[in-house]
Amino acid sequence: MTPMKKHFKSAVLTLSALILTGLSLHAQEPVVGSKDPESLFTSKEQVVMHILRGLLEAGHWVDAPKYLSQRYIQHNPQISSGLQSVMTFFSGRPSTPIPDKNSWKTKVVSVVAEGDLVVVAMPRKPVRRPGSTCGASWTARPTSTGIMEPLPLSPPAGR
Repeated sequence: MTPMKKHFKSAVLTLSALILTGLSLHAQEPVVGSKDPESLFTSKEQVVMHILRGLLEAGHWVDAPKYLSQRYIQHNPQISSGLQSVMTFFSGRPSTPIPDKNSWKTKVVSVVAEGDLVVVAMPRKPVRRPGSTCGASWTARPTSTGIMEPLPLSPPAGR
């Protein structure tokens, strides 16, 4: 191999290593929640905030009929769909006081509302990668009455 080819090959390998290292380091940025999660929810998204804070975090499942319809679709394969099934499954957990504005345990990264959908992004700790965080989302469809309606698991046709 000529000295020029050897130098070129070395430069390409070095540049490739730098690019790959830089990309992997950049991808390791942790997903963190907001210090003021309630500020992320506009009036349209309040029903979703109450579900996250009052039902899922504080365990006040007796209040579920205020926020979930009878036709509520649960995508967890261990829980049947429907308001009563969801209430029965979660009501065995202890309830705690509803957290105030800045003391949520649930970390919220962002809340996005588009049309009749609300998507909440939250950091999660992957089981297979201890010490790291990734993003997860929860999608809801609040109605004008503030009750959650079913959200199909499959995307609309044509997508």
